[in-house]
Amino acid sequence: MITDPFFYVVAVPAVILYGLSKGGFGGVAILSMPLLSLAISPIHAAAIMLPVLMVQDVVTVWSYRKTWDWPTLKHLAPGALVGILAGYVFASYVSEPAVRLIVGVIAVGFCLDRWLRPPPAGGEQRPQDWTSGSILGALSGYTSFVIHVGGPPFNMYAMPRGLSRDVFVGTAAVFFAAVNLVKVTPFLALGALNPGNLATAAVLFPLAIVANMGGIWLVRRVPAHLFYRIIYGLTFVVGCVLLVGGVRAFL
Repeated sequence: MITDPFFYVVAVPAVILYGLSKGGFGGVAILSMPLLSLAISPIHAAAIMLPVLMVQDVVTVWSYRKTWDWPTLKHLAPGALVGILAGYVFASYVSEPAVRLIVGVIAVGFCLDRWLRPPPAGGEQRPQDWTSGSILGALSGYTSFVIHVGGPPFNMYAMPRGLSRDVFVGTAAVFFAAVNLVKVTPFLALGALNPGNLATAAVLFPLAIVANMGGIWLVRRVPAHLFYRIIYGLTFVVGCVLLVGGVRAFL
């Protein structure tokens, strides 16, 4: 178990950000892993946060247990499994900056297209699509495993489907709960889920639950029309952060 006070100085805001993200404001946790990496190695940070995220998943899934969209999950899940497997197999061959750059470009392009292009004549809602679902599901699973930022690809698929606020959040909750559960096996294979990391994660559980419930409380008080504007804005900001970080790493 980690006893270094500085770790907890950075872990507390990181867990709070994850709680807000799990509560429905997907994207605000973009700073969590960089914060934790100031105190410990990225692999240990990821291993400690995985059980924390799974505890938050339970809270969010229970809170939105009656509001989630099966067709959206069905189109994303197969690709996500492939993406997680690819992350485990190829993580050492593909650099994190390259992944950040790719996801950043896609996320920024998606938001700009949404804002600048006139809405289609038939309305904003797009039908479910196996091609984009498989691609974005795989990208979400891969980035969730490698850099713990799986939200933007998920948002890019789910936001145009015309889901209500609560159904969108509930669908995201179920999707990432499943993704995190699948990630346990690769992390065990890497030896990262050791007793010390699990004990450290357990210390953070109470804060994780409180932060998660706070995020859910806030989301349910945001008007539905404003919620989607916030999510698009967060997706754009996260994309810019990833894009800039990826570019700087290659300069």
